[in-house]
Amino acid sequence: MRDFKYKPPRVHSGQLRTPVTFYEYEPNDGPEPGEKPKSVLYECMCKVDRVWLKDLELAKSNGTLSDLTITIRDPQADYRPNNMHYLEIADVDYKGLAYNIVTSQPNLQDRRFIDIVAKVATQ
Repeated sequence: MRDFKYKPPRVHSGQLRTPVTFYEYEPNDGPEPGEKPKSVLYECMCKVDRVWLKDLELAKSNGTLSDLTITIRDPQADYRPNNMHYLEIADVDYKGLAYNIVTSQPNLQDRRFIDIVAKVATQ
């Protein structure tokens, strides 16, 4: 018989330390191309994961070095992230960068959280 061994959750609320803001963008007025923030959709705390060192060579070949994965608490019906939304991380290392959401999915190991993959939209 297998011994019971407690495994702590991979993510817990104490790791959600970075503020993140989700935006909806609209096209600029006039003939100039581009977008500007339209409205703030949701604000919360998140855990940010960059490309792992073991995946660095694969990320270089795919051109996904600027991608990141964030984990947020599941906001239930308050907000549902989708690929039409952008996010901005309120941290000194991510200042001035807007990220476009590529995909969002529930964390299958812990249903209390959502994993969001985003790529840089502006630099």
